[in-house]
Amino acid sequence: MESINPATGQTIQTYPTMKDGEVDERIGAAHRAGLEWRNSTLADRTERLTRLGATLKENRRRFAELMAAEMGKPLTQGLAEIDKCVLACDYYAQKAEELLAPEAIDSDASLSKVSFQPVGTILSIMPWNFPFWQFMRFAAPALVAGNSIVLKHASRVSGCALAIEDAVTKAGFPSNLVRALLVPGSAAEKLVADPRIAMVTFTGSSDVGRRIGAAAGGALKKCVLELGGSDPYVVLSDADLENAASACATSRLINNGQSCIGAKRFIVVAEHRAAFEKLVSDKLASAKVGDPMQEDTELGPLVGVPARDELHGQVTKSIEAGARLVCGGQIPDREGAWYPATLLADVKPGMPAYDEELFGPVAALIEAKSDDDAIRIANDTPFGLGAAVFTKDSTRGEKIAEYELDAGSCFVNTFVRSDPRLPFGGVKESGFGRELGPYGIKELVNIKTVYVA
Repeated sequence: MESINPATGQTIQTYPTMKDGEVDERIGAAHRAGLEWRNSTLADRTERLTRLGATLKENRRRFAELMAAEMGKPLTQGLAEIDKCVLACDYYAQKAEELLAPEAIDSDASLSKVSFQPVGTILSIMPWNFPFWQFMRFAAPALVAGNSIVLKHASRVSGCALAIEDAVTKAGFPSNLVRALLVPGSAAEKLVADPRIAMVTFTGSSDVGRRIGAAAGGALKKCVLELGGSDPYVVLSDADLENAASACATSRLINNGQSCIGAKRFIVVAEHRAAFEKLVSDKLASAKVGDPMQEDTELGPLVGVPARDELHGQVTKSIEAGARLVCGGQIPDREGAWYPATLLADVKPGMPAYDEELFGPVAALIEAKSDDDAIRIANDTPFGLGAAVFTKDSTRGEKIAEYELDAGSCFVNTFVRSDPRLPFGGVKESGFGRELGPYGIKELVNIKTVYVA
């Protein structure tokens, strides 16, 4: 298993794939550690979670540089990712007592209540694009709720997986409570079936999510799936175009365009299409491309050459089908997985840029006949992770976000992002279940009825 620097194409480090015996030992160790951890006091768990946040903060630059090296994330964004992990640790450390407190329920019993108990060992199958955050947003509530974790991270970020395991141990958690497995993706279904695994959380593509969900269902295990997205950003007739263009461009370039909740489809009413196209294309084209290790870099390489070539194929096929290339769209003549910020206009159904998720710095500009038509187009997708609407009437925007857009997170006049305090997840082919906030921790416990006659 190789970690390859996507900026240079050079191998950073090679890791031996763990054999079946070592995988079995690590799962067993996590399971045994979890049986003890579930009996620890909540005060002990919250103290260690706070220490984990401090450990992440102390090592934030080292971890950000590791992400830049292994998957190309610009350094400043990596630093922000670690800061967000710290916020998640602090949030759940501060709120765990409230969120896990038993709830009294009136019934015919002398006492009846709902108690929130650990589920056991959770298998976490994570992608490469937010190596620390996507783990920590589930792990912080999982650990404070009394569970243990087995982490099967993406192979290309094996260094990040081992760094996470080490950080958890250094923060004072039991040494085997979180164990990383360096195994290929083909091993995932077998891991799901292991009887010591109580539930599964997966973040990744919809196609792989179907396989993981089927495996979990076959084993009668609960799962949380956060899958792909093709987030619509709806620019209505009364929108502030400068603000909308700024939010669209910023969101499209986060993590080099490799974000499930990145803005991917810019849907603009006809009367503003030309003006918006100029504004957003200028912002995309002016993003500083460079070494992800440099703090002023805004756009680094994609995670790998195969991913870059797949994205370029989607761009090429869309143009062949009638899309108009506004900016970008050419593979640069240099080593590494580089691709420019790209805007496609005149995008229509049947084109990859309309129908598929574009996982890179490529946006589709879609013209709508009216505000109602824009909302229709926004929902004309199999995905439903995030969506945003831009209008000067915030009350109208709130109504559209709440009732008319089909997505798990809908934002008004800004770009979609996750927040430790708010639930996060999708509908339709973007998955099911929620992470973060008060609802996220409830996914990771046995919601137990206690009845005393």
